[in-house]
Amino acid sequence: MMSEIEFGSDAQPAGTRLQKVLAQAGIASRRAAEELIAEGRVSVDGEVVRQMGRRIDPAVAVVRVDGARVELRDDVVHLALNKPRGMLSTMADDRGRPCVGDLLAGRDDRLFHVGRLDADTEGLLLLTNDGELGHRLMHPSFEVSKTYLAEVPGPIPRELGRRLREGVELADGPVRVDSFRLIDAQGGRAMIELVLHEGRKHVVRRLLDEVGHPVRRLVRTGIGEVTLGNQRPGRLRPLTRAELGSLYRAVGM
Repeated sequence: MMSEIEFGSDAQPAGTRLQKVLAQAGIASRRAAEELIAEGRVSVDGEVVRQMGRRIDPAVAVVRVDGARVELRDDVVHLALNKPRGMLSTMADDRGRPCVGDLLAGRDDRLFHVGRLDADTEGLLLLTNDGELGHRLMHPSFEVSKTYLAEVPGPIPRELGRRLREGVELADGPVRVDSFRLIDAQGGRAMIELVLHEGRKHVVRRLLDEVGHPVRRLVRTGIGEVTLGNQRPGRLRPLTRAELGSLYRAVGM
């Protein structure tokens, strides 16, 4: 009996049936996948597919369901880490300091961190072995947003948000935030939320220091549409299909 990756009867092209690929990717059962195809909700390499007999090569095809890309490769890993304060964003440290690589001991996949957080900054760090996605997420031309919570000295002047949105000149050029929100203020302490797409080193700390509100504590809570939520410090979790699809969309993949 011929396998689905060989030429079938009537000289069908090689590959795996699209509904089987979707089922193996965990999108839906084969029957439900067939309904998605029939409804025109599935595309392959930019073309909407409605026929049930379509075969594809999962290693190279780009499949989207409702516009969100589906990861078909079973050897690709995408993880979210809540990096604790004091941990280095490195895979190893010759001085024996705690680092991200400690959390990956014993894994067979060769993961790397997408960008980095300095040791005193907590929060969301992405880990993957998807080189193209990682490269695009780090490249400034794609302007993927990052969200931070910062504890700073208060009180916060009313015009601070406007000043940060208009831009502040730093030694290596101007920086502006996409949004600013005051979360809480009590006495001499304030918690603010910043969203920006800058990737320069220590940019949030330098920005807030420049406007007279040096950071006491800094947590990155989001990268694009991926958020930290209630994930505990030091814990790893796989990205959901929706989160991964949002990252692909953000970088044009």
